[in-house]
Amino acid sequence: MGMKRVFGIAATPLALLLALAVALRWGGGITGRAIVGLPDAGAVTAWGLPLTRAVADACGVVCAGFVVLAAFLLPGTGQLVGPAAYRLLRAAGWWAGGWAAASLALLPLTLSDLLGRPLPDITFAGVRSLAWSVSQGQSALAQGVLAIVVAVAARLVLTRTGAAVVAILACAALVPPALTGHSAGAGNHQLAVTSLAVHIIAAALWVGGLAALLAVRKDSDLAVAVRAYSRLALGCWIAVAVSGIANAAVRLGSAGELWHSRYGVLVLGKVVALLVAGGFGAVHRRRTPPAGLRRLLAGELILFGATVGLAVALSRTPTPVGNRETDPVTDLIGFAGPAPLSAVRVFWPPLLDGFFIAVVAVGALGYAAGVWRLHRAGHRWSAARTASWLGGVVLLGAFTVSGFARYAYVLFSAHMAQHLVLAMLVPILLVGGAPVTLALRALRPAGDPRVRGAREWLLLVLHSRVLRLLSHPLVALAIYVVSLYGLYFSDLLGVLMRYHIGHLVMLVHFVLSGYLFFWVLIGVDPGRRPAAPPVLVLVHFAGMAFHAFLGIALMQSRTVIAADWYTSVHPLWAGGLLDDQRVGAGLAWGFGEIPAVAILLLLVVRWIRADEREQRRLDRAADRAEATGEEDDLARYNEFLRRASESATAERR
Repeated sequence: MGMKRVFGIAATPLALLLALAVALRWGGGITGRAIVGLPDAGAVTAWGLPLTRAVADACGVVCAGFVVLAAFLLPGTGQLVGPAAYRLLRAAGWWAGGWAAASLALLPLTLSDLLGRPLPDITFAGVRSLAWSVSQGQSALAQGVLAIVVAVAARLVLTRTGAAVVAILACAALVPPALTGHSAGAGNHQLAVTSLAVHIIAAALWVGGLAALLAVRKDSDLAVAVRAYSRLALGCWIAVAVSGIANAAVRLGSAGELWHSRYGVLVLGKVVALLVAGGFGAVHRRRTPPAGLRRLLAGELILFGATVGLAVALSRTPTPVGNRETDPVTDLIGFAGPAPLSAVRVFWPPLLDGFFIAVVAVGALGYAAGVWRLHRAGHRWSAARTASWLGGVVLLGAFTVSGFARYAYVLFSAHMAQHLVLAMLVPILLVGGAPVTLALRALRPAGDPRVRGAREWLLLVLHSRVLRLLSHPLVALAIYVVSLYGLYFSDLLGVLMRYHIGHLVMLVHFVLSGYLFFWVLIGVDPGRRPAAPPVLVLVHFAGMAFHAFLGIALMQSRTVIAADWYTSVHPLWAGGLLDDQRVGAGLAWGFGEIPAVAILLLLVVRWIRADEREQRRLDRAADRAEATGEEDDLARYNEFLRRASESATAERR
């Protein structure tokens, strides 16, 4: 059994290195000859850079797989991780250390490659400048720092919740390379960057999970983990396939380049390897007992090692599309500046953002699957709630993926309209769908009580102190308002708009902060802190006042918000920057009040109904007291008031 693990661990890096070397030479990532008149970094950098990248990727993949398996798929003991998970976490700490070292080693190698100077000529000052001011250096530094955090945390945590946090950090540390390279430099980087990030995380969980399974010692633990991993692997396989197709389409330009370019042939080789590994793994994990499973896992892991080598070589291979010359606006936003706004261009051509396409698809299909499961079990679910949720999802897609999303990059007024919809209308509709209630009713408990399933994790979040704090009405109001003013009365908007990941985080924050605020006000899902209706009405009034004041302040302002950004991308046909800003301010002042009034009416109606229910309860209590001859709370309170009144009257006399 130990020899099988050793074989798999030893043969996998050999397969990776062999595939990397062959693909680099054949694909053109390394030519082996210098061009006269051009600077040459030398063979050490030419081979050392992709090799170090491969080491960093391999360590990151194994680390992520280990912590994910330990946190979510292996048995635990109460709040603590089990023995098998404990061993994986400690091993993941060592892999994370290697990941951090390789990521930081990329800095001097990357600088050597960019400058075309041999590695001994690189200075510390140059490396520091690269790490702080160039995207490739920032990516390597961010990944190295995150890997160090994961390395320390993996050696310290003992609880399953702590392991889950480490798993999230490890997955986040995989993302920075997606923000540079071919995808970041391609046109339509909204699709390229997001699809590559999904591709990297899904492939890492798939491959890293295999390595983690191979490291599990006891057959009983392996049997439990394999059942859960098979479901994870299926989801990862679908994500890898879809994201890989989207990313390849952006960089290949046409389907013919799959056969007519060396980059395309390498893509085909990677696709074949993933298809074979996915099909082979799905079959043998279902049919092979744990005693014979490790040998097959080792073979599958070796195939994946070669696939990782191909992936690293692809990042160094010239693409058929290449880095075409573009105008400054396209360099900033990833597409050509849009033509004047019209009824057709609001919808077409769409802006294909991979992240929001995935969110819309998963949100709609996941909700529909939950409703269908309840229907099959003979339970009813409100059609109004379903319509509310689907309406919110469709509206989210309409303002992030349609043609209107293009104008939100270049016009402040369009950005403000997008902000209002994402922070108000979309959250109200999503909250009305009661997704948490649906999930609690549709999700099944975990088959093994020692393993937390999706339902158990959801319940843990609902009962957590963090959610109780966030759902306090004043905290939810503060998050909603402070982020609003902080965005428009500082330089934050321009910074976030300049980077794809920053723009993505901003839009997601609009939806989440709005969802939290309106969930606290009108939500029916469990988990929020209870609050009296008068308190909720006052909080909502405060939100309306702050929102209206923002619109008035922007209308009266003579300073252009995010001037550096909008000066660079503002189209000539759109008029002056201040005029467009005042249009956006008018939207913030006027449009935002329409849903706010509707929410206020709903809160008042609920307040009245709550008072009516309380009065009916008191009347029933009084009737019971009269029938039994016992005093109820209301009678005792009235008697207290009567005696107090008589005492006050006697004192006045």
